[in-house]
Parts: sequence; structure tokens; C-alpha cells
Amino acid sequence: MQQEDRIGGDESDLESLTSASLRDAHRFRAQYSGMVRQRAYIFDGDGKYYNKEWDLKEGTGKEFCWYHVELPKGNQKLSHSAQHLIDALCPPLKLQDILSLVSNGPFCGHVDGALVFRVNSPGPASSSFTFKIAARITENSVITVSLGRVPRLGFSPMGQSLLSEVPSVDSPSYYRGEQKERSGIVIEEHVLEFLLTMNHSEEADNPVPSSVSNLVVHIIDTHVDQLQDVVTKLEIELDAVELEMDRGGFAMKKQMLDDRRFPKLHLNLQRLLQVIAHGEQVFPRVKEKCSSKHWFLAEDINSLEELIGRLRRLKENVGFIANRVNAIQAGLDSWQAEQINRKLYYLSFLSIIFLPLSIITGVFGMNVGGVPWTGQSKPELADGFRNVMYICLIMLVVVLSCFGFPALYSRIASWWRMRAMNRSWSLNRRSFQKRPNIVQERRGYLRL
Repeated sequence: MQQEDRIGGDESDLESLTSASLRDAHRFRAQYSGMVRQRAYIFDGDGKYYNKEWDLKEGTGKEFCWYHVELPKGNQKLSHSAQHLIDALCPPLKLQDILSLVSNGPFCGHVDGALVFRVNSPGPASSSFTFKIAARITENSVITVSLGRVPRLGFSPMGQSLLSEVPSVDSPSYYRGEQKERSGIVIEEHVLEFLLTMNHSEEADNPVPSSVSNLVVHIIDTHVDQLQDVVTKLEIELDAVELEMDRGGFAMKKQMLDDRRFPKLHLNLQRLLQVIAHGEQVFPRVKEKCSSKHWFLAEDINSLEELIGRLRRLKENVGFIANRVNAIQAGLDSWQAEQINRKLYYLSFLSIIFLPLSIITGVFGMNVGGVPWTGQSKPELADGFRNVMYICLIMLVVVLSCFGFPALYSRIASWWRMRAMNRSWSLNRRSFQKRPNIVQERRGYLRL
């Protein structure tokens, strides 16, 4: 009877623990479900697409589906990102599929019959230099996961493109003293600055893929474009910093050194280089594995090769930016060393000046017999203090003359050289002015 009660108690505890874990999971889903963005498209294979419900079903025939999960950027753990994917993709995906999509580092291989690749950097999710893109590819469906929004990744109707609109400035124009209204969409200054940093068009200008291979090329292309946008922003930021350093003074350079701006930028560049290196490892393997698929077009294989070349050139560009950052940091370090050396020079100058004076005062301050001008009772030694001051003044003049004589000598020497050069130039000019008469008499060439 007691054993049955114990078994019943264990079962009730297990049920309570199970219900508590379910409540925690439900609370977690209720808290984080709104942070994950999901988009689903279905393509008919003839250049048209439609939005569809999130059912994770594959297409049939020429149709293929695309499901995209956008993880939030924030200070969250990797386990939270895995929980987001479990909520969004399970079922039908299994745990090994989730782990292959959300784990850090490069990967390319087949998982449960599907081709899976990922380029996930291990940095903090809140950083602007942390990128995550992963894809699970089958013949009739593609599932992708990204960290934050990837520009130009989705699709929108052609009529919603901002680049196809007629722009207009915010301020009205005046023509012959009369105000003239302009038609067109008004573009703010910050929007225009953002568009200038873009190396691609908008979502509305994306060509609609007609096959799964076109969609895979589009996904990798948007990832490379996102990296190119970051590199372009870094170049613009470095140009502005160099201009500020040329115009700025002591306070601005001191602020840059205190903020450790360039060491942080160099660390971000190393993270960006790590992402590009992961892409160099993964995308050639993706091209190799996709070339054996009968549904992957040959022209898309060539497009993947072009994207790999772009990624390599982008790595070289990031290396050039890193060299610029190192050069700017070296310039700031040399400026700081120069400031320290100048202060040390002033301190050494003062110490050299006061060292002989301190020796003199120390000698006359000895409490021993035989020191001259130390007798206070003798009236003939009443001018001892004045004599000591005269000695200190003479020593000070001697020290200053030792410092000033080299500078005076260099000035006099340079003035003497300039005078000799001017004298020789005047003599050469006078002799040259007399030579044409000699040339006319000899009727020949001027001998140099």
C-alpha cells in the first residue's frame, strides 16, 4: 500500500513537472513569438509569385515554395534562436535540421536528404558586424534563416518601388519670384544618404526566380550585397574621419584616443573578414554540390562562380580598409608620442635649468664651518645673499646661452648661405645679360 502511494506520488510529481515545463514553453512562445518575422512565397515557375500561408509544404510540378525566418537582433543566447526555429519550423523539420541551420560557423552538406548550408558568424547578435544566413534546399522548396533584415531579400510589387518614383526636394522652388510647386515623392535627407550607401536596387526591382536554382543564387547574392553595403559604409566613415582629423585639433584627436575608436573598428573588421572567409569556404562547396543536381541550371552555376569572385574581391577591399585603419591608428599613436616627448622636453629643460641652481643653494645651505658668506655677525659679510643670487643669475645665463647658441648659430648660418646664393645668382644674371652681344659678334651658338 505504501509502495502504491509512493508510485502515485511520483506520477503526480512527474505530471506537475511536465505541466510546469509546458507552461514555461507556452510563456516563452508568447513572449518571443512576435519578435520572429516569417515570410512565405510560392512561385509558379513562369515569373510570377504569390504570398502563401505558413504551412511548410513543398511545391508540386513547376511550383516551388520559399519560407524565410528572420531572427531578431539583440542580446540573446543561441539557445533562444534555436527555440525560435523550433517554434517556427517544427514540425515537419527535425532537431538535426534545426541545429544545422542555427549553429555557428560554416557548414555545407546533406541533412536528411536536403542540401543545407550556413554562414553564421559567432559574434554577438546585437553587433552590426554579425551575420547569419542559412538555407535548406530541396527540389521544390527552400527554407532560409537570417539574423535581422537582409536588404533586397524579399519580393514586393513593382508599383511599390521607391527608385521608380519621380523624386522631389523638401523645400519648394521659386521661379521668377513666384512659388512653383513640384510634383513627385518627397525624399528626406537621411533617406537619400541611406540610398547612396546601397549597392543594389530595392525588393520591388528583384527579378522573380523561375526555378529553385534562381532562388538560391538570389539568396547568396543578397548576402554578398549586404556585406558590400557594410564595406561601403565603412569607407564613407573612414573618409569622414580622415577629413575631421585634417581639420580637427588637439581635443578631437584626444577624444578618438580615449574612445579607442580605431581598435574597436579594427575588431569589427576582423569579424567581417571572418564572415567573408566563411563564405569563401561554403559557397564553392555549394556550387560543387549543386552542379550534380539535375534541377540546378548551368547558368546559375556560372552565377555562383561570379558571386564567389565578388566575395574574394570584397575580402581584398576589406584588407585595404584594415590597412587604412592601421595607418590612421599609427598616425594617432605617433601624434600621442610626439605630445609626450614635447612635455618631457619641457620637463627636462626645466630640470636642466634648476639643477645648477639647486646645487648652488645646496652648497651654501650646508650647516658646516668654512662656508663663505655665512657669518651673520660680521658686517663685511652682509652682502653674502646678494652675491649668491649673482652667482645663480650668472649660472642661469650660462645655461640659457648653451641652449640658445645652437639655434642662433643655425639662424646665422642659414642667413649667410642665403646671402651667398643671392650674390651668386646676381653675378650669373649679369654675366648672362652680357653674353648676347658676344653671340652676335661671333655669330655662333652660346657655349654653356
